[in-house]
Amino acid sequence: MQRAAPQSFDRVLSSMCTQPHPVAREAAARFVATNPGDPATYQTVAALEEDALAYLGEMTGLSTPHGYIASGGTEANIQAIRAARNHARDDDPNVVAPESIHFSFQKAADVLGVELRTVPVDVDYRANVDAVREAVDDHTILVAGVAGTTEFGRVDPIPELTTVAHDVGALMHVDAAWGGFVLPFTDHEWSFAHAPIDSMTIDPHKFGQAVVPAGGLLFRDKEILDALAIDTPYLESTSQASLTGTRSGAGVASAAAAMRELWPAGYREAYETQQANAEWFYKELVARGYDAVEPELPLVAAPLPDSEFASLRDLGWRISRTASGELRVVCMPHVSRESLRAFLSDLDDVGSGRPQLY
Repeated sequence: MQRAAPQSFDRVLSSMCTQPHPVAREAAARFVATNPGDPATYQTVAALEEDALAYLGEMTGLSTPHGYIASGGTEANIQAIRAARNHARDDDPNVVAPESIHFSFQKAADVLGVELRTVPVDVDYRANVDAVREAVDDHTILVAGVAGTTEFGRVDPIPELTTVAHDVGALMHVDAAWGGFVLPFTDHEWSFAHAPIDSMTIDPHKFGQAVVPAGGLLFRDKEILDALAIDTPYLESTSQASLTGTRSGAGVASAAAAMRELWPAGYREAYETQQANAEWFYKELVARGYDAVEPELPLVAAPLPDSEFASLRDLGWRISRTASGELRVVCMPHVSRESLRAFLSDLDDVGSGRPQLY
């Protein structure tokens, strides 16, 4: 039987994962058999996890970060809600978030038995603060905002949402799973340095260029992290706060290695390159008559007829749609200007009847 080969990234335009950096690959291979879920036994990878948390804290404005390297944004978001639930001890808890929140919040609500209240976004696809304010009540345990939405790459008004959350005694969580590694190089207010947020999701296996899986969960206060802890009497480590028991030492080691290699200059270069690619691609779509959404971060969305979308998929382009039907192209570090030109060439071919505006 012929050995299977990994899929090429050449035509992958919709994924928020990317090619890992070589140092991340090498570190993952060295630590593939270790388990940071038992840090007293696997002390070397546990030390690397502390290094990774320190890097994440530095880029998010948190001098003493508490948390761990998770399997990804879904686990981190579930855990943030679980921590808020355990800390609040409310009999009828609810979470309030904009409708642009990641679908992992629906999973969390289902698993944890928490009511999820989603509210509309504004005309710029950002959380509507007034709508959030109307939705919260005395049973709200957590308000969530997004710093780099999955569909349109938007940044919610995090300081304003934090005020709303804290006014009703709720925690404030920021989902920066995708945006966290590019936002430090922008003027957005999104991090622990910009508002007294309580927790954050930020994923090294996205723009951080670590191997999959390597997510991140950060808390401002150790007390909130401790709300997740359970006793583990048969391990060398006596308690555990993570959702999974055994975790990937490969992900932890690769995250630490990638951030050591790339923070901050390498990540700044990747952001500037891909933001330029996104803005160029947006202008090219507009010139062709597509009603594209101007990119705030390196993500472009635009309405695309079903026939054109299907034809591009048939040509091997890995593309996806937003919930409202727009094509979404995520300019990750593996996306080159050449690949975007090739995509546009194919788009011109399959959409040859579209009027040209340039």
